Amino acid sequence: MSIRIDLKWLAHGAGLPLPRQQTAGAAGLDLAAAIGADETLTIAPGDFAMVPTGLAIALPQGYEAQIRPRSGLAARHGVTVLNSPGTVDADYRGEVKILLINHGRDAFVLRRGDRIAQMVVARVEAVELVEIDELDATERGEGGHGSTGR
Repeated sequence: MSIRIDLKWLAHGAGLPLPRQQTAGAAGLDLAAAIGADETLTIAPGDFAMVPTGLAIALPQGYEAQIRPRSGLAARHGVTVLNSPGTVDADYRGEVKILLINHGRDAFVLRRGDRIAQMVVARVEAVELVEIDELDATERGEGGHGSTGR
C-alpha cells in the first residue's frame, strides 16, 4: 500500500534527489541537506543547527511525518535529531527542517545533498480525552520508571 504525499521543492532545494526509501523494506525516506552548492554547515561538538531540506509537503488528513535520526550518523559521528522524533503535522505547509545536534567529539561538516535524517509517515488517530474519577486497576498500577525490572 502506498500513500500519496504532494511535495513542493523550494528554490534552494532544486536539484536535490527526491526523498525515497533506500531499500524495499525501509520504513524511512532519506532527507538531504539543502545547503548552497558552495557552502558547508559546521556543527561544533555540543552544538546544534536547524538544517533546511528545501522541500514542503502536504500530508493527507490522518497522517503525520516523523523526523528521525539516521543510525549511521549517530554511530559514526554522534550526530542525531535533537527533538527526535520531530513531527510534521498534516496541516503544516512550511519547509521541513531538521534540528541536528552533535554529541560527538569532532566538528561535523555538512554539504549539499548529505543525507541527514529520515522521514517515516504514520497514521494518526483522533483522540478524545474523557475525564473520570478513577482509572481501572492493572497489575503494574502506579509503578513508574524502572518498576518492571531491569
